[in-house]
Amino acid sequence: MKKNVWLYLVFTFVLTYGAVFGLMLTGIAYGSPLCMAVFSLCMLFPALCSILTRLVTKEGFSKMYLNPHLKGHWRYYLAGLIGPSVLTSIGAAFYFLLFPDQFDPRMTVLSQTLEAQGADSSAVGMIVVIQMIVGALTGGIINLPFALGEELGWRGYLLPHLCQSMSIHRAILFSGAIWGLWHAPMIAMGHNYGTGYPTAPWGGILAMIVFCIVCGTFLSYLTIRTGSALPAAIGHGALNAFAAAPAYFMASGVYNPFLGPVPTGIIGGAGFIVVAVWCAVRLRNKKELSQSHTISLYN
Repeated sequence: MKKNVWLYLVFTFVLTYGAVFGLMLTGIAYGSPLCMAVFSLCMLFPALCSILTRLVTKEGFSKMYLNPHLKGHWRYYLAGLIGPSVLTSIGAAFYFLLFPDQFDPRMTVLSQTLEAQGADSSAVGMIVVIQMIVGALTGGIINLPFALGEELGWRGYLLPHLCQSMSIHRAILFSGAIWGLWHAPMIAMGHNYGTGYPTAPWGGILAMIVFCIVCGTFLSYLTIRTGSALPAAIGHGALNAFAAAPAYFMASGVYNPFLGPVPTGIIGGAGFIVVAVWCAVRLRNKKELSQSHTISLYN
């Protein structure tokens, strides 16, 4: 990897790890308002560090991957907007088919929680369904600012620079693994996988790396086909908005994040795994590459 890539990674990891380790050292608990505020701030670091790296290396800002390239590429934006919710739903359906006793369409646990808080739970099903539909259609746009904070770094800077020194498939693999490793201190605090499992935190960190490679393949495909980080940012935002939705239908209210029904699990993430394989195969197709913005990734 080139010096500017290493410099970018040092900037990004030092800032992120420093911020999260600061939470740990001061005893700030995961889930607290301050913790979640810092996590949200960390989502901006990859983009900010890409800008800092461009300034330090004097490579300029001509290729920020902010040009939407909408003409002829609307389907990739649509895939980014609704793809994550569709794939999450497919994975959840697969999980509940395998474990039907865990499926509760009445969302009893959520209803009981609302009742304990003195709220009316009679229409909880309708409310959740409406929220899921609205979230699926708008989550990618609502979450775009913070998602772009990551995607301008991972897909808008790291991926194109890795493509200059290795094949597209290796670049996608490495960028996904780096993206997953970037989450390590957050995972150690309990993000996505909790802290009570036997292999904590290393099992969660490894699972997150795999998850990011899988999701990163989908997001990288959108970037490569459009020459823009925007559809990937929309997809990232949509995933963040919808990923927890299947948990509402768990009969016990408790789920194993390594299995499902949420997409971080090997079963809940089945839809993403299939699509990641499909994207990787498509990127082996010379005709597919010739019709994409692949050349811009190398230059």
